[in-house]
Amino acid sequence: MTKKTATKKVRLTLLRSRHGQLHMHRNNLHGLGLTRRHQTVEHMATPEIMGMVNASAFMLKVEEV
Repeated sequence: MTKKTATKKVRLTLLRSRHGQLHMHRNNLHGLGLTRRHQTVEHMATPEIMGMVNASAFMLKVEEV
């Protein structure tokens, strides 16, 4: 039997432009679904998502939902 675990959600807002950033940061933002400044998306707080967020945290506003 598997247990369902309550997974937290995070709300991400892109504050800084992708232009002039390293390709790794651009790819992280694209993977998170952020393409424009001040765009907001919500994701489940999985280890994969949080790794991408931590790598590009200087450009994001992160809120737990």
